[in-house]
Formats: sequence, C-alpha cells, structure tokens
Amino acid sequence: MKKILLLLSLLAVGVQAAPSLDYQVFNAQNQAVSLSEFKGKVVYVDFWASWCGPCRKSFPWMNEIQKKYQDQGLAVVAINLDTDNELAQEFLKQVPANFSVRFNPEGDVARRFDLLGMPSSFMFNRQGQLVQHHVGFYADKTAEYEQELVNLLKE
Repeated sequence: MKKILLLLSLLAVGVQAAPSLDYQVFNAQNQAVSLSEFKGKVVYVDFWASWCGPCRKSFPWMNEIQKKYQDQGLAVVAINLDTDNELAQEFLKQVPANFSVRFNPEGDVARRFDLLGMPSSFMFNRQGQLVQHHVGFYADKTAEYEQELVNLLKE
C-alpha cells in the first residue's frame, strides 16, 4: 500500500520519466512512429526548430557524422518542434537533412526530455539507455561530440 501511495504522490507532483526512446513522434508522412525503431543502434537525438540559429550549424555536422558512422550503427534523429510544419519544411529546403527527421509539434516529447535550450542533443547507447546530453551546438566541441559517439559505437 505504501508503494501505491508513493507512486500516486510522485504522479501528483509531476515527476517526469527520464528521456528514452519509448516515445511516439511523427514521420514526414504525418504517421505516428516510435523512437524505439532505432533501438539496437547508437542514437543521436537532436531537438530543433526553424527559428534556431545554432540548428543551422548543427545540421551539416549531423549529416557528416551520419554518413561517416551509419555503417557502424549510428542513427541521427532530429526532432522538429515547430507547430507550423511549413516552417520546418522551409528550413529543410535551405539546410537539407541526410538523416532521420521526425516531428513533435505538440512538444510533449520535448517536455519529457526537459529541454533547457535549442538545439539539445541526447546520446543513447545500443541498449537504448541515455548516456550523454548537450544543450546548444558549439562548432569548437564537434570533435568531443564525435568522440563520445565513437566510444559508444565501440561498445
């Protein structure tokens, strides 16, 4: 009984689940898909929006690492948070993505990840466990980001 009361009290105060790959987002065809489709891979989840200046700088780097490491099991997944899909599509025309793009216009998945800034990235190991996260994108840290991914790919 104490466990049930504790659980209910935690739910009442709004304790959120940890970031995971167990959430549903939308694909380009506006179909609900689960991020768990990428389990078994090292997954780099990046939250972005059309108005985000640093996102324009992160996309070329994500294209590069996707191409470089996809055969080793890397999946880059960028989740757009624009409520107006046309804004996201215009961004993608200007800054193409050669990796998986998903959409979360309601922002519910982003809230579960407790974003502190844009872009925010989350690295999951092959078991689907969150092992690293970064707020913002800094070109001078790309070697560090890449090394973190390489280490996960070697596991």
